[in-house]
Amino acid sequence: MAEAAAEIPGPDQRPGAPHPRAQAQLFGHEEAERDFLEAWRAGRLHHAWLLGGPEGIGKATFAWRAARFLLAHPDPSAPEAAAAGSLYVPPEHPAFRLVASGAHPDVAVVRRGPRKDGKGFSAEIAVADVRRALDLFESTASGWRVVIIDCADDLNVAGANALLKAIEEPPARAICFLVAHAPARLLPTIRSRCRRQTFRPLAEAEVIRAVRSLGEPWSDAPEADLAEAARLGRGSVGATLDMLDEGRRELARRTRELLELLPEQDPGRALALAELAAGADGETRFAAMLDVAADWIAALVRSRAQLGPRRLAPLVEVWEKNARAAREAGAYNLDRRPLVLSLFADLAEAVRRL
Repeated sequence: MAEAAAEIPGPDQRPGAPHPRAQAQLFGHEEAERDFLEAWRAGRLHHAWLLGGPEGIGKATFAWRAARFLLAHPDPSAPEAAAAGSLYVPPEHPAFRLVASGAHPDVAVVRRGPRKDGKGFSAEIAVADVRRALDLFESTASGWRVVIIDCADDLNVAGANALLKAIEEPPARAICFLVAHAPARLLPTIRSRCRRQTFRPLAEAEVIRAVRSLGEPWSDAPEADLAEAARLGRGSVGATLDMLDEGRRELARRTRELLELLPEQDPGRALALAELAAGADGETRFAAMLDVAADWIAALVRSRAQLGPRRLAPLVEVWEKNARAAREAGAYNLDRRPLVLSLFADLAEAVRRL
């Protein structure tokens, strides 16, 4: 397996939570499971699946779950496989244990690698990482060979082209799962060669069940705190885990209060908020601010839909500009305070123009 050290957290893992490859349960995506099982049983399982939807809602968990199922049940005509009602594989199964430990020889994962200076992860997935994982398809295996790309949004141009070549001429019993938070960013030629499976945000009750399933400390969260976190998490288990921190919830409230003032601004409060995004501990706070801003922008666009795309375009442009700046700040360890101030200033101008 391309990432054999399961104990090393990566950009595809929520800090403090189990990695998706070790998750036995999946919540709220029964339709996706049924679609996959139907294709598998009919002998028309597509060789590349594009799993699209918001971050933290279970796309990677589904990919690892489907991978385990194929490795545990390579033959759909086998009685045990034919009777399967879901993609569930029990934790005691050898395929589950090997995948969870990061040691299965027929699975490779592609993700952003560590930076050379050891400070976080690179901004994109390099072509060398893609090719190294795709070497798995050249190996000999009696069952399925699985490559999981988490997330495909991070592929650089060369990496995307290397992937495209592999899925244009896939070998038998080889399958790629492309986890994508923003599928539209992928090359059209990649999207056209994949089966698209869209994942939607979970219901709050499903989010709460998923969080409780993770064990301590998540399972011990007070009911009121978890309910508020699930509401702020917008159907994302990952965002809900973040929001279980009281400081993060307070940050979300303060961010929304400033957004509700727009186009008026409060420079003092904005500066105080920006200070919270500074330093090593500010990265997650900054991400939380951006999440709240994204929700606020989306709600405003929906409420003003009658204005038409041309009038609303500046709001979308502000978001795209600041999202790019946020990715660069994370990749190059830049000061995030100016980005917070710029976000509120840009949004104020965009709202005035509505």
